[in-house]
Amino acid sequence: MAAQPKPVRSALMDALQELSQDDLKRFIKELLARKVEGQPRVPRNKVDGKDYMDVADVVVSTFTEKNAVNVAVEILKRINGEVADTLVEETGGQTSQSASTDDMHFVDKHRGALIQRVSNIDSILDDLLERKVINQETYTKIRVIATPQDQMRKLYEGPLKAAEACKEIFYQILQKHEEFLIEDLKGKK
Repeated sequence: MAAQPKPVRSALMDALQELSQDDLKRFIKELLARKVEGQPRVPRNKVDGKDYMDVADVVVSTFTEKNAVNVAVEILKRINGEVADTLVEETGGQTSQSASTDDMHFVDKHRGALIQRVSNIDSILDDLLERKVINQETYTKIRVIATPQDQMRKLYEGPLKAAEACKEIFYQILQKHEEFLIEDLKGKK
Protein backbone atom coordinates (compact mmCIF):
# COMPACT_ATOMS: atom_id res chain seq x y z
CA MET A 1 0.00 0.00 0.00
CA ALA A 2 1.38 3.43 -0.97
CA ALA A 3 2.41 5.80 1.80
CA GLN A 4 0.05 8.63 2.61
CA PRO A 5 1.27 11.90 1.03
CA LYS A 6 2.75 14.41 3.45
CA PRO A 7 1.04 17.75 3.87
CA VAL A 8 2.53 20.27 1.43
CA ARG A 9 3.86 22.65 4.10
CA SER A 10 5.58 19.83 5.99
CA ALA A 11 7.09 18.27 2.85
CA LEU A 12 8.31 21.67 1.67
CA MET A 13 9.96 22.35 5.04
CA ASP A 14 11.70 18.96 4.84
CA ALA A 15 12.89 19.70 1.29
CA LEU A 16 14.28 23.13 2.16
CA GLN A 17 15.94 21.74 5.29
CA GLU A 18 17.86 19.30 3.04
CA LEU A 19 19.51 22.22 1.21
CA SER A 20 22.86 23.61 2.24
CA GLN A 21 22.88 27.21 3.49
CA ASP A 22 24.19 28.37 0.10
CA ASP A 23 21.52 26.42 -1.78
CA LEU A 24 18.80 27.83 0.51
CA LYS A 25 20.09 31.34 -0.26
CA ARG A 26 20.00 30.50 -3.97
CA PHE A 27 16.44 29.16 -3.60
CA ILE A 28 15.43 32.45 -1.98
CA LYS A 29 17.15 34.51 -4.71
CA GLU A 30 15.45 32.52 -7.47
CA LEU A 31 12.12 32.77 -5.65
CA LEU A 32 12.48 36.56 -5.49
CA ALA A 33 13.53 36.77 -9.15
CA ARG A 34 10.66 34.55 -10.33
CA LYS A 35 8.22 36.40 -12.60
CA VAL A 36 5.33 34.39 -14.01
CA GLU A 37 2.36 36.12 -15.59
CA GLY A 38 -0.73 35.74 -13.46
CA GLN A 39 1.17 34.58 -10.37
CA PRO A 40 2.03 36.66 -7.30
CA ARG A 41 5.59 37.79 -6.55
CA VAL A 42 7.23 37.12 -3.19
CA PRO A 43 8.13 40.34 -1.35
CA ARG A 44 11.82 40.50 -0.35
CA ASN A 45 11.04 41.39 3.28
CA LYS A 46 9.11 38.12 3.69
CA VAL A 47 12.13 35.87 2.96
CA ASP A 48 15.34 37.88 3.47
CA GLY A 49 17.33 36.40 6.34
CA LYS A 50 14.64 33.79 7.07
CA ASP A 51 15.18 30.10 7.82
CA TYR A 52 13.79 27.16 5.84
CA MET A 53 10.59 26.99 7.94
CA ASP A 54 9.73 30.63 7.33
CA VAL A 55 10.52 30.34 3.62
CA ALA A 56 8.28 27.26 3.32
CA ASP A 57 5.45 29.17 5.03
CA VAL A 58 5.87 32.10 2.64
CA VAL A 59 5.83 29.83 -0.43
CA VAL A 60 2.62 28.12 0.72
CA SER A 61 0.88 31.33 1.78
CA THR A 62 1.88 33.16 -1.42
CA PHE A 63 1.09 30.43 -3.96
CA THR A 64 -1.48 28.28 -2.03
CA GLU A 65 -0.94 24.63 -1.21
CA LYS A 66 -2.16 23.69 -4.67
CA ASN A 67 0.61 25.62 -6.48
CA ALA A 68 3.37 25.74 -3.84
CA VAL A 69 4.79 22.35 -4.86
CA ASN A 70 4.92 23.39 -8.54
CA VAL A 71 6.78 26.60 -7.71
CA ALA A 72 9.20 24.89 -5.32
CA VAL A 73 9.92 22.01 -7.71
CA GLU A 74 10.51 24.44 -10.59
CA ILE A 75 13.20 26.22 -8.56
CA LEU A 76 14.62 23.14 -6.84
CA LYS A 77 15.21 21.33 -10.15
CA ARG A 78 17.77 24.03 -10.97
CA ILE A 79 19.46 23.73 -7.58
CA ASN A 80 19.17 20.11 -6.47
CA GLY A 81 17.20 17.67 -8.59
CA GLU A 82 17.20 14.96 -5.90
CA VAL A 83 15.51 17.25 -3.38
CA ALA A 84 12.98 18.26 -6.05
CA ASP A 85 12.21 14.60 -6.85
CA THR A 86 11.84 13.77 -3.15
CA LEU A 87 9.41 16.66 -2.71
CA VAL A 88 7.29 15.35 -5.58
CA GLU A 89 7.33 11.82 -4.09
CA GLU A 90 6.50 12.98 -0.56
CA THR A 91 3.55 15.04 -1.73
CA GLY A 92 2.21 12.14 -3.75
CA GLY A 93 3.11 13.72 -7.07
CA GLN A 94 0.83 16.71 -6.43
CA THR A 95 2.61 18.69 -9.12
CA SER A 96 1.89 19.12 -12.79
CA GLN A 97 5.63 19.84 -13.18
CA SER A 98 6.54 16.20 -12.57
CA ALA A 99 4.71 15.05 -15.66
CA SER A 100 6.15 17.73 -17.89
CA THR A 101 9.90 17.15 -17.46
CA ASP A 102 9.92 15.15 -20.70
CA ASP A 103 8.67 18.27 -22.47
CA MET A 104 11.67 20.26 -21.23
CA HIS A 105 14.64 20.85 -23.50
CA PHE A 106 17.65 18.66 -22.68
CA VAL A 107 19.76 21.66 -21.58
CA ASP A 108 16.98 22.76 -19.17
CA LYS A 109 16.31 19.27 -17.84
CA HIS A 110 20.01 18.72 -17.07
CA ARG A 111 20.87 22.29 -16.08
CA GLY A 112 22.41 21.39 -12.71
CA ALA A 113 24.54 18.56 -14.05
CA LEU A 114 25.72 20.63 -17.01
CA ILE A 115 26.71 23.52 -14.75
CA GLN A 116 28.70 21.18 -12.51
CA ARG A 117 30.25 18.90 -15.13
CA VAL A 118 30.97 20.85 -18.35
CA SER A 119 34.73 21.35 -18.50
CA ASN A 120 35.48 22.37 -22.08
CA ILE A 121 33.90 25.80 -21.72
CA ASP A 122 36.43 27.74 -23.86
CA SER A 123 35.68 25.70 -26.99
CA ILE A 124 31.96 25.91 -26.29
CA LEU A 125 32.15 29.71 -25.96
CA ASP A 126 34.14 29.92 -29.21
CA ASP A 127 31.44 27.96 -31.05
CA LEU A 128 28.61 29.96 -29.45
CA LEU A 129 30.29 33.16 -30.64
CA GLU A 130 30.84 31.76 -34.13
CA ARG A 131 27.19 30.62 -34.35
CA LYS A 132 26.07 34.07 -33.08
CA VAL A 133 24.30 32.75 -30.00
CA ILE A 134 26.47 35.17 -28.01
CA ASN A 135 28.11 38.40 -29.10
CA GLN A 136 31.71 39.51 -28.53
CA GLU A 137 30.82 41.49 -25.41
CA THR A 138 29.09 38.52 -23.75
CA TYR A 139 31.93 36.23 -24.83
CA THR A 140 34.50 38.54 -23.20
CA LYS A 141 32.46 38.91 -19.99
CA ILE A 142 32.02 35.15 -19.60
CA ARG A 143 35.67 34.36 -20.40
CA VAL A 144 36.92 36.44 -17.43
CA ILE A 145 34.70 34.59 -14.93
CA ALA A 146 36.89 32.41 -12.71
CA THR A 147 35.21 28.99 -12.63
CA PRO A 148 33.58 26.90 -15.36
CA GLN A 149 30.51 26.51 -13.12
CA ASP A 150 30.04 30.28 -12.86
CA GLN A 151 30.66 30.63 -16.61
CA MET A 152 27.90 28.09 -17.28
CA ARG A 153 25.54 29.85 -14.86
CA LYS A 154 26.14 33.11 -16.75
CA LEU A 155 25.24 31.36 -20.02
CA TYR A 156 21.99 30.10 -18.46
CA GLU A 157 21.16 33.57 -17.10
CA GLY A 158 21.49 35.24 -20.49
CA PRO A 159 21.78 33.64 -23.91
CA LEU A 160 20.12 30.34 -23.00
CA LYS A 161 17.00 32.17 -21.80
CA ALA A 162 16.64 33.86 -25.20
CA ALA A 163 15.03 31.16 -27.31
CA GLU A 164 14.64 27.46 -27.98
CA ALA A 165 16.86 27.92 -31.06
CA CYS A 166 19.73 29.05 -28.81
CA LYS A 167 19.26 26.01 -26.57
CA GLU A 168 19.29 23.73 -29.59
CA ILE A 169 22.55 25.23 -30.92
CA PHE A 170 24.05 24.96 -27.43
CA TYR A 171 22.99 21.30 -27.29
CA GLN A 172 24.64 20.60 -30.66
CA ILE A 173 27.84 22.27 -29.46
CA LEU A 174 27.74 20.22 -26.24
CA GLN A 175 27.43 17.04 -28.29
CA LYS A 176 30.57 18.06 -30.17
CA HIS A 177 32.72 19.09 -27.18
CA GLU A 178 31.25 17.09 -24.28
CA GLU A 179 30.20 13.89 -26.05
CA PHE A 180 30.70 11.54 -23.10
CA LEU A 181 28.92 13.84 -20.64
CA ILE A 182 25.91 14.12 -22.96
CA GLU A 183 25.76 10.35 -23.41
CA ASP A 184 25.94 9.89 -19.64
CA LEU A 185 23.10 12.37 -19.06
CA LYS A 186 20.96 10.79 -21.79
CA GLY A 187 21.21 7.52 -19.89
CA LYS A 188 19.82 9.20 -16.74
CA LYS A 189 16.36 10.08 -18.05
